[in-house]
Amino acid sequence: MIIVEEVQSKDQKREFLEFPAQLYQNDKNYIRPLDRDIEDIFDPEKNKFFREGACKRFLFKNNNKTVGKVAVFISPNYQQKQSTGGLGFFDCINDQETANFIFDYCKNWLQERGMEAMDGPINFGERDKFWGLLIEGFTEPLYGMNYNFPYYKDLFENYGFQIYFEQLCFTRSIFAEVSRVFTIAHERNRRNPAISAKPMKKNNLGKFAKDFTEIYNKAWASHGEGKQLEEAKVLRMFNKMKPIINEHISWFVYENEKPIAMWINLPDLNQWLKYLNGKLGMFEKLQFLWLKRFKKNEKMVGLVFGVVPEWQKKGIDGYMIWEGTQHLRKHTDFTITELQWIGDFNPKMIKIAEMLDTTVTRKLATYRYLFDRNKEFERHTIL
Repeated sequence: MIIVEEVQSKDQKREFLEFPAQLYQNDKNYIRPLDRDIEDIFDPEKNKFFREGACKRFLFKNNNKTVGKVAVFISPNYQQKQSTGGLGFFDCINDQETANFIFDYCKNWLQERGMEAMDGPINFGERDKFWGLLIEGFTEPLYGMNYNFPYYKDLFENYGFQIYFEQLCFTRSIFAEVSRVFTIAHERNRRNPAISAKPMKKNNLGKFAKDFTEIYNKAWASHGEGKQLEEAKVLRMFNKMKPIINEHISWFVYENEKPIAMWINLPDLNQWLKYLNGKLGMFEKLQFLWLKRFKKNEKMVGLVFGVVPEWQKKGIDGYMIWEGTQHLRKHTDFTITELQWIGDFNPKMIKIAEMLDTTVTRKLATYRYLFDRNKEFERHTIL
């Protein structure tokens, strides 16, 4: 008989963090997320989504042994065609009956609060972390990315979940041949004295935050689900990222000092954090600094890429990529770059990724379960 425990006590919070580590202890590709990153999501003082939403965590035990866990939540910020709640941070033994019990529990919890569907596994927060179920490419996850056993796909789909959208991750070797289209574009723009490329520097984050905001808002604000960014918010984000910024891998392009393009990358933190077992106390912070200084990190993560409208289709992207690639090949240890996921509902972004000579090496899926089983299922609208 399965017993349900709401996560409230210190011991229950610890079990919520430790259960996945026990479950994946023999999986060489599993990288334990930082405990702090998980706990912050469930802290009302740190997660703004608690202001209007609600979230609960549960442990599921059989014979006093944990066999599964989940978080279930509602948020008015998560606006869908029908009232839709979410479940996330799902982990479970390889047993369909146990998974069905967990999914039923989530369904009932959400129905009691007026929901008509549930999506998962998603995050009680933004889409940039802990979003989606891994269905292809079972390799070491990027920092903030979900990782799970292949059998999770069957647990979800056997229950009745359907893929709402796929999340595609594109990868490229730093030393792979660069497209001739890019090198030609680079040569053409290089001869233009008004055009220059500059790497982002830590000692001038204010300027680069301003330039990033200007480029992003022009390039993406009217594109699909894009929204205007505020310079102050971008500067706070840059300052938070400052300890891990690598000054060789994020680039801006200017026309007579006017920002026209940017390519933002960060080192994949998981290549260092995988040695810390989810902890980040004083000792682990010192260990992290040592690893960052002496342990080669060969993977970087592509976060944002943008060109202002008046410079699109003029080869400025090729100029920037080849300029930056030549530099980072000489000055860093990176050998591979992986782009943060792109939804299959966003063909324009997918086309941009493909133009960068990348290949899909990882897929995640956001699943949806409609409570009314007679209602027609619809995938995410194409942008």
